[in-house]
Amino acid sequence: MAHSKATFSKIAAPPKSAAEVDLRWSSFPYLAAVMAMVTVVSIFHVWSRVKVVDLNLQIVDANGLFKEQQQENKRLKVEVASLKAPARIEALAKGDLGMTMPTEQQVVVVK
Repeated sequence: MAHSKATFSKIAAPPKSAAEVDLRWSSFPYLAAVMAMVTVVSIFHVWSRVKVVDLNLQIVDANGLFKEQQQENKRLKVEVASLKAPARIEALAKGDLGMTMPTEQQVVVVK
C-alpha cells in the first residue's frame, strides 16, 4: 500500500458581499438598544431591592421606637395616678402648706 499524500489546494474564502457586511452592521443599533435596556432594567432591579431592604430597616426602627414610647406612656400613666392619689394630696396640704380640715362652722352649704 502506497501512501498517498493528499494535497489540498489553498482556496481562499470568497469575499463577503457588501450586503452581508451591511446586514451585520445594520443589526448593531438594535443589539446596542437591547443591551442598554437590559442594563437599565438590571440597575432598576438592584435599586428597588436596596430600597426594599432600607425600608424594612426603617420599619424595624420605627417599631422599636413605638414600643419604647408605649412603655414610656405606661410609666407616665402610673406616675400621674400616684400624683393624683388623695392621700398624697392631703399629706402635701397638711405638711407643706399647713392646711387643716375645715370645722363644721367653716363649711357653708350653698343651695
